[in-house]
Amino acid sequence: MSVAVQPDREFLPNVDETIGAQAELLSTHLQTMSEALFAPDTLKVLRRFTSGEAARLIGVSDSTLRKMTLAGEGPQPETTSNGRRLYTLSDINEIRKLLAQSPRGREAIHFVPHRRPGEHLQVLAVTNFKGGSGKTTTSAHLAQHLALQGYRVLAIDLDPQASLSALLGVLPEVDVVSNQTLYAAIRYDDAKRPLSDIIRRTYFDGLDLVPGNLELMEFEHTTPKALTTVARTGEMLFFARVAAALDDVADNYDVVVIDCPPQLGFLTLSGLCAATAMIVTVHPQMLDVSSMSQFLLMTRDLLGVVRDAGGELKYDFVRYLLTRFEPQDAPQTKVAALLRNLFDDFVLTNPMLKSAAVSDAGLTKQTLYEIGRENLTRATYDRAMESLNAVNTEIEGLIKRAWGRL
Repeated sequence: MSVAVQPDREFLPNVDETIGAQAELLSTHLQTMSEALFAPDTLKVLRRFTSGEAARLIGVSDSTLRKMTLAGEGPQPETTSNGRRLYTLSDINEIRKLLAQSPRGREAIHFVPHRRPGEHLQVLAVTNFKGGSGKTTTSAHLAQHLALQGYRVLAIDLDPQASLSALLGVLPEVDVVSNQTLYAAIRYDDAKRPLSDIIRRTYFDGLDLVPGNLELMEFEHTTPKALTTVARTGEMLFFARVAAALDDVADNYDVVVIDCPPQLGFLTLSGLCAATAMIVTVHPQMLDVSSMSQFLLMTRDLLGVVRDAGGELKYDFVRYLLTRFEPQDAPQTKVAALLRNLFDDFVLTNPMLKSAAVSDAGLTKQTLYEIGRENLTRATYDRAMESLNAVNTEIEGLIKRAWGRL
């Protein structure tokens, strides 16, 4: 019997070195691109808003702002050569406070929507098992929307890839060193720090950030070891650590937005146990929905274990958000209809439409709220902004309902 002779295989030599070289090449190129957009000593700055935009954000007429300017009330806007009045977000928030002190026939809460006594801190976990579902884009835009409306917002980057940090002006590989992520506040050793020491102010007035980087993976490595000694030492269990860290700063914020990593590890579980609400992002395609099904089953089992171990899960709401949705795509429309039929009101009424405007803004590490209408095709920008505002306003409404305001 003849034996077939296998041809000699040509192996890729030194695959680790090849991958390493490519990683360094890509990292260097990305760093060069980043420095071309933002010099190393340049901080990200939010654009100024026209008087019309400022008036809409505050909830007054443009003429009201004009009268305040003429009367010398509040911060004075920058005036361009053609007479346009431009306001920073800080200016807008100062005007809100001024109007709240003299409501002019409206409740102060209309202008400054901070938490009132008896209203608990809202902690929104944005999550999914599958990468590419729009978690970070959703988290960044939601946090910025709430800050634009006058809320005090804390964004927490729980993803070791740290895309949210980069979007909010903090480069994880350059600006974040050891013990400067959430891991510093939830670690098990003597290097643990208060969360207040880690929080950074951003260029977005009213929006603070707990940045992320690869250091967050340490929590996945140290937690199993801690679980073996917790009964003997009385150490706080992993699922309570994020909530405990937030307790120290809760009085400073109205809403916390957590961008969870795309896996169900100890980090994600600790974030979900600290949350008062969950937003599950889902791209309406069958493969993504199948992945989400596995995510939900695993979440049920793991949160059940947490509950049995004494963890408390106090959720105001859970919602599914359709992301990168294309209404003209028949298969996507069918999947969206399936989800609405199965989950009913648990699916947000408004989907986040797929838009080139979001991608174009992302090229310069910006969001739609930052880039401004003049920098994109107006029809594309307006369509994307309408979808984005509808989604975020709906989520804001759920927060207000949890507080008893609606």
